Amino acid sequence: MRSDLWLLLSLHFALLVARTTTAQGQEPGSLTATRPNIVFVFSDDHAAHAISAYGSRLCKTPNIDRIANDGVRFANNFCGNALCGPSRATVLTGLHSHQNGFMRNGNTFDGLQPTMPKALQDVGYATAIFGKWHLESEPQGFDRWAVLPDQGHYYNPDFLTPQGKTRIEGHVTDLTTAMAIEWLEHGRDAQKPFLLMCQHKAPHREWMPAPQDLGLYRDVELPVPDTLFDDYRTRIPEAAQTEMEIQKDLYLQYDLFVEPTDAERKAAKGPDAWWDGMMKRMTEGQRATFLAAYREENEAFRRNPPTGRALVQWKLQRYLKNYLRCIAGVDRSVGQLLDWLDAHPDIKKNTLVVYSSDQGFFLGEHGYYDKRWMYEECFRMPLMMQWPGRIEGGRTIQQLTQNIDFAPTFLELAGAQNAVQPHGKSLLPLLDGRGADGWRDAVYYHYYESQATHRVPAHFGVRTERHKLIRYYEPHVDAWELFDLQQDPNELRNLALDPASRDVRKQLEQRLVELRVEYGDTTGDLAAGAFPRTAGLARIQRAGDGYRVWANTQGGFAMRPCAKPDARTIATTMRPIPGLPQQNGFVVLGSNVLDGREGPSRIVVRDGARLFVGVAFARKRLLILAGDARTELASVPVEWSGDGAAEVVVTIDRQSSTVRANALGATATAQLPGTWREVAFVGYGASNAETEFSDLRIE
Repeated sequence: MRSDLWLLLSLHFALLVARTTTAQGQEPGSLTATRPNIVFVFSDDHAAHAISAYGSRLCKTPNIDRIANDGVRFANNFCGNALCGPSRATVLTGLHSHQNGFMRNGNTFDGLQPTMPKALQDVGYATAIFGKWHLESEPQGFDRWAVLPDQGHYYNPDFLTPQGKTRIEGHVTDLTTAMAIEWLEHGRDAQKPFLLMCQHKAPHREWMPAPQDLGLYRDVELPVPDTLFDDYRTRIPEAAQTEMEIQKDLYLQYDLFVEPTDAERKAAKGPDAWWDGMMKRMTEGQRATFLAAYREENEAFRRNPPTGRALVQWKLQRYLKNYLRCIAGVDRSVGQLLDWLDAHPDIKKNTLVVYSSDQGFFLGEHGYYDKRWMYEECFRMPLMMQWPGRIEGGRTIQQLTQNIDFAPTFLELAGAQNAVQPHGKSLLPLLDGRGADGWRDAVYYHYYESQATHRVPAHFGVRTERHKLIRYYEPHVDAWELFDLQQDPNELRNLALDPASRDVRKQLEQRLVELRVEYGDTTGDLAAGAFPRTAGLARIQRAGDGYRVWANTQGGFAMRPCAKPDARTIATTMRPIPGLPQQNGFVVLGSNVLDGREGPSRIVVRDGARLFVGVAFARKRLLILAGDARTELASVPVEWSGDGAAEVVVTIDRQSSTVRANALGATATAQLPGTWREVAFVGYGASNAETEFSDLRIE
C-alpha cells in the first residue's frame, strides 16, 4: 500500500515538474540557452548541387557530408539577396538587405547596428572571424579577426588585422583554416563558450585551386546540365542579355588559365589584362606548379581550337573542374576542423558545427556561371548543422528556411534572443523536436545590383513550396515571371501571362505584398515610372512637392525627359537624410548625341553625356562631377552646419560651353563635355545616400 502511494506521489511530482518546465518554455530536449560553442564555416559561391550530401552529380565532399550524416541537412534553405556582401550582412544581423543597409557589393556595412557576434560577446562568448569579410567596414564584435581585403587573393593573400595589413605565403583556404585552428588551440579564452566564423574565399571566381588539388578531375568528363544551351524563351529578354554566359563572358586567361601568347598579351582587355599580375603574385615554385598543371591541356587547345558548341563545352569543363578543385580544398578544411574537435571530445560535446555558403551558384545551368538571379541554382543555400548528442542526426529538414534565420538561432542557443530584432526565426524548433507549427509558408527575396557587373536587373519575389513569383520593377525591365517548381523544376516556362495560372499569380502577388509589409520593405518603389531612366536606386518616392531618393551605389540617378532642351537654369532644394555614411545630393543632367548610322537627325539619347552637380554634405564640397559620378570637374568648399537644406542652382552657358553651380554661398564652374548638345534629361542623383529634393525648377 505504501509503495503504491509512493508511486502515485512520484508520478504526481514528475507531472508537476513537467508542467512547470513546459510553462517556462524549457520542455525536455529544448536547446534554448544551452550556450554551446559555435563553429560556423561559410564558403563563397558554393552551390548546394556541388555537395554530395545534396545528391551532387559532380563531386564528392566527404568531410562536409560528415556534418549532414551526423546532423541535419536543410533541404530548402535560401538567401534573401544572392550576392556576397549582402548575404554576409544578413547573417550578422538576421535582417534583409533593405533593413541592414548593405544592399549591394560596394556598400559599407554599418557595424554600429546590433549584430549577432556583438550580442554573443555581451553574454560572455569569445568570438573570432578569419577569411572573407567583404563588408568594407572594419569587423566589430570579434576578439580576434583577420580578414581579406575586398575579394582577397587565392595565392599569398593579404589579411587585414587590428594591427594592419600582412601578406602570408600559401593558399587562402589553407591559411584561413590554419588561423582558425590556431585560435582554437591558443588564442581564445578557454573559460568561455566561443563563436568561430571560418569564412572561405573559395570557390569564388577566379577559381584558383591549391597546388595539391590541381590534378583532380584531369581525366574526368563532368556531366553537363540539361539547360546549358537554354534559349530563354518565355523568360524576360534580359535573361539572354546578361554578362555571365559560359559562351561569351568567361575570359580565356583570367578565368580559364590558358597562358596568353605575346599577341594576346598586347591586345588583352578586361580581366585578361590582369594575367601577369596574377602570376607575379605567386612564388616561383607556386607559379611553375600552377602553369604545369594546365600546360598539356592548353597545348592541345592551341593545336586544335574548338568552335561553336564544342568551345562552350570546353569552357564549361575547364571552369567546373577548377571550381570543384577549390571545393576540394574547402572540404579538406572542414575535415581538419572536425578532426580537431574529435581530438578534443570535451569541447566537441558542447559544439554546434554549421556549414553554409553565402548563396548558390550557376554551374552551367541556363548557360550561366555566377549568381544574382532568384532562380533556384543561386537562390538556394546549403545549410547543415551537427551537434552529436543534442541534435538528432541523419535527418533532412524540409521547411522553408533562410539566412535571416541564422542569427536568431545562434542567439537563442546563447540565451540572448532579445539582443536583436531580426526578420528571421530561430531554427531551434526544427532542430530539437519541438515541432514546426506556424512555420513560414513563403520566403522573400530582393536583389538590387542592377546595371552593374553581370547586368542582372533588380527584382524581388516570393517562393512557396511549389511556386515562385518574381517582379522586375525597373523602368527598363517592367515584367513578371511565374514558375511552377513542381512541374518545371528547371524554370524554363514563365507562366506569368498564362490564363490558366491567373489565380495562382493573384495569390502570390498578394503574398508578396504581405511579405513586403511584414519586413517593412519599401525599396523597389521607383516612383511608378515617373523617371524612365534610373540606375543604382533603392527607392524614389514622392515627398511634398518633390522626391525622396535613396541611392545604394555611387552615382545613382533618376532622370526624365527635359521639356525645355534649351534650358539655361535648373534648380532644386536638397536636404540630406541622416543615417547613411555618405550624405550628398545632385541635380543630374543628360545630353544626347547624333548617331549617323540612320541619318544625321537620328538621336540616340542613351549615349549622351551626363553631369552630376550638387553638394557632398559630409565633405562640405560643392561638386560638378562627370558621368561616372567620381571624376571631379570642379570642387569648391562650402559652409554647412551639419543640418538643414541647400538650394542648388545649375546654369548651362552654351556660348562658353560651361556649367556653373551655386550653393551655400559658393560657385563652381566647369567645361561642358565635348559631346554636349542640349539638356535632354533632368533628374536627381546621390551616391550611397538618401536625400530629399524639391521639384525641379527649369527655366
